[in-house]
Amino acid sequence: MPSAQPHSPLKGEIHLVEQKPPLQAEVEEWKHGSWYHSVTLRALDLGDLMKKLRHETSDEPFHHSHNAPFPRRPFWCGALAYDLVQWTQPLQLQHPPTEGTLLAVLWCVNGGVVVENATGNTEVFGNDDEWHEKTDTLLNSKAETREAPPATPFREAVTHTDETHRGNIEAVREGIFNGQVYQVNVGKHWQGEIDHPFAVFQRLLATNPAPYSAYVEAEDLGFALASSSPESLLVSEAEHLSTSPIKGTCPQGENETDRERLRTAMLEDQKERAEHRMLVDLMRNDLTQISRPGSVVVSRFDIEAYANVQHLVSHITSRLAEGVTSSDALQAVFPGGSITGCPRTVVCAVIDELEEMPRSFWTGSVGYIDVHGGESAWNILIRTLEAHRTGKQWHASVGAGGGITIASDPLKEVEEAAWKGSALRVAAGWMRSEHASLPQASLSIHPIEAQTSTAQTHAKGMIQPLKSALRNEHSTGVLFVDNLDSFSLNIADAFAQFGHNVTMIQGRSPSVEAYLDPRTLNDLLDQLQPSHIVLGPGPGTPHHAPLSLALAHHALAGQLNVPVLGVCLGHQALAQADGWDIVPAPDGPVHGVPVPVEHDGSGLFGAVDADAMTLTRYNSLVVTTSSETELRPNAFEKGTGLVMGLVHPTLPIHGLQVHPESVGSPEGLLLLKAFLEIQSDG
Repeated sequence: MPSAQPHSPLKGEIHLVEQKPPLQAEVEEWKHGSWYHSVTLRALDLGDLMKKLRHETSDEPFHHSHNAPFPRRPFWCGALAYDLVQWTQPLQLQHPPTEGTLLAVLWCVNGGVVVENATGNTEVFGNDDEWHEKTDTLLNSKAETREAPPATPFREAVTHTDETHRGNIEAVREGIFNGQVYQVNVGKHWQGEIDHPFAVFQRLLATNPAPYSAYVEAEDLGFALASSSPESLLVSEAEHLSTSPIKGTCPQGENETDRERLRTAMLEDQKERAEHRMLVDLMRNDLTQISRPGSVVVSRFDIEAYANVQHLVSHITSRLAEGVTSSDALQAVFPGGSITGCPRTVVCAVIDELEEMPRSFWTGSVGYIDVHGGESAWNILIRTLEAHRTGKQWHASVGAGGGITIASDPLKEVEEAAWKGSALRVAAGWMRSEHASLPQASLSIHPIEAQTSTAQTHAKGMIQPLKSALRNEHSTGVLFVDNLDSFSLNIADAFAQFGHNVTMIQGRSPSVEAYLDPRTLNDLLDQLQPSHIVLGPGPGTPHHAPLSLALAHHALAGQLNVPVLGVCLGHQALAQADGWDIVPAPDGPVHGVPVPVEHDGSGLFGAVDADAMTLTRYNSLVVTTSSETELRPNAFEKGTGLVMGLVHPTLPIHGLQVHPESVGSPEGLLLLKAFLEIQSDG
């Protein structure tokens, strides 16, 4: 894919692409001891590619089956590069991979061996009787296993100096201050020669075991991955989906008392918890794209301890929507939110802007998928070494980074990235073990009480794109203007839980520019006949969301005969249209933090019994006015007095600066329900 013209997403310059060149994959067949070209597949995106693999895959069950938790018929297994983001997000990268770069390598698995590590038991599976017999005989011969040799010392180089890394972190913090992003994961790469990637993997298994470890090698391509990843991107089984995002990190301690102290400090650290809460809200949003309304729940919240780090981990589950497959689910969640940030589309562009190089397979995924039945599992390629062979010598790269929020300390973030990559660098021979000063401990899980879910499993509403409503496939219901936020679908899902259809219109896509013409917009509303209109949250200022600003003007002029709600950026659009000023929050940005909100009981807050409630802020900017305006404030953050809610005295217009749909807003859905109960005048 060609590169985009230079621009700065951190300054609000987002270039969205609606039509992309096809994703092309070459399928090869193993014959006569070599690979031969079989067919070329052209797909619209990553999910479509997985569906097209059905034609290349038998759906017959294995003649010799197994008892392991993965498919019992031929399936595809391998690795996906992060740079496939070009086909999962509506972006054109400024620093794309060069033509011919490997973006994925997958094998159709028609047979193999399952090894149970705890017992040493093996199972041979597949359809080839002769191969099965020979493999079984070989395994029963009890061949001697060889331990990995000690790492050969090599010198390393790094793509970003500590100074450059700190500069990127400061650039992200400035972008957060200006409201363009909420959290961005930025990193760098250590590079050098290694002895052999499988030897590195063996050393990792001994020194840094992890539940989603993986080794991939394509000998003919001179390519390999050695991963000791602790993170699951996606698991699907029948109609059930799960993801286990990791965000929030602290070291292991010298002893159990020290480890417990570090865990407690991480749990009580506002920056770590806010960062994690943002990720949970983002992944709920991603799963909502392909799940039944009301089925997305946070089922567990743990601290998981690994060899030298401890992490905050949430486990989120859902049920696939009708007509949706695990291929669609992979398209919806790739690449993982923990290694991109919020809001997803914008931060993927920011990562490209700052890192100035393709990520390749780091932060991509290794896994498998049954393209017929849908069973699949994918990790996130963190704690991963990528290797390429030139002649007989292997050259490798190790990436590491972290999620940057407004509360991030650049010096600490640079230090954290270094020790996140230390186990890989020691295994590669680039760093001596005594220089990796982190204490080590065994793997363990420490359950924490999860935040309660309000999901309703018998929801009657549904979420649809604008094109479906225009084809009259379903009634419009709530018209929701999506402004590139990573939480919009969580709000839409709440409306669907309450039995309302929701129609999503992409408020910042090039195609909606036509609706900025008042007559065209009026024709659209006449055709759709929405019951309610929501101006959704998103990055930037109201000027970056012209459709929301236009609808805000129409609403305040009394030209819309339906209730209107603005959330966060939408709230600011209403305020700006009414003459309020949009200014930086006096105490700085607040993202993913629950705050106490006091209210006067008017507007949507009439549904709340108490005169205060806890609601989550995701904003860098706030509204303020010194002149006479029509909208009046009816909710304030306790302690700061910042406006958190607006209401019109005569028209059904409401604004919320806070996010009522967040996991950190335990009673927030009461406000959304109150909005739905306002009747249209139409």
